Amino acid sequence: MMSRLFWILPVLLILPAFSAVDIPTVNLSLSAPDEPRQLVNTLNIVILLTLLVLAPSLVLVMTSFIRLIVVFSFLRQALGTQQTPPTQLLVSLALVITVFIMEPMGREAYENGIKPYMDKKIGYEAAFDETIKPFKAFMLRNTREADLALFYRIRNLPNPQSEAEVSLTVLLPAFMISELKTAFEIGFLIFLPFLVIDMVVSSVLMSMGMMMLPPVMISLPFKILIFVLVDGWHLLVGNLVESFK
Repeated sequence: MMSRLFWILPVLLILPAFSAVDIPTVNLSLSAPDEPRQLVNTLNIVILLTLLVLAPSLVLVMTSFIRLIVVFSFLRQALGTQQTPPTQLLVSLALVITVFIMEPMGREAYENGIKPYMDKKIGYEAAFDETIKPFKAFMLRNTREADLALFYRIRNLPNPQSEAEVSLTVLLPAFMISELKTAFEIGFLIFLPFLVIDMVVSSVLMSMGMMMLPPVMISLPFKILIFVLVDGWHLLVGNLVESFK
């Protein structure tokens, strides 16, 4: 259902533009338009298709994907395993966990917004409000008040009196920088134990006079062993999922 939502939601976001445009006949020839309106309509279609391509990426920034992928990247750097796990695998894991976390919101958006709209029971505006409502509530729960106030000050907007008055264009950047800050805090905590292991190994090698031996070669197996013994993936993924309010 979430994979279906990732494609249907962007269509809902740009659908009003189609209703305001007379869709021209598709013609692959390079003949000049008969009137200026045809050129304007063609350019509008090109812009809308471009937005449709970018829309799935915009939907990802409304979910838990940001925090997950940044933390996984910090973990790989802390372990010092270079390209293991590969980036494609980390992105896939982040996407799968994102679908798991966002499934309740996706189901609510589909049942209250997308499905009634497809059944022609409600109009576009009501469908958009109902579809975006659970995602907006999710972002508000995980956005710091200071970050939200920052973008209100930049726009010189009055403070909202309720959650419904929070603009999506203001909430999105505030949510993103809040997620980045949280991810960096988690990444710092992940780095600490591995940094201690590197320092201990480096001190032991220096005391033994093995100055030419890179400490990374010795500390890497120990870091991997400790991470496996404490069931690191279980702990990390479990705490990441629970960290979302």
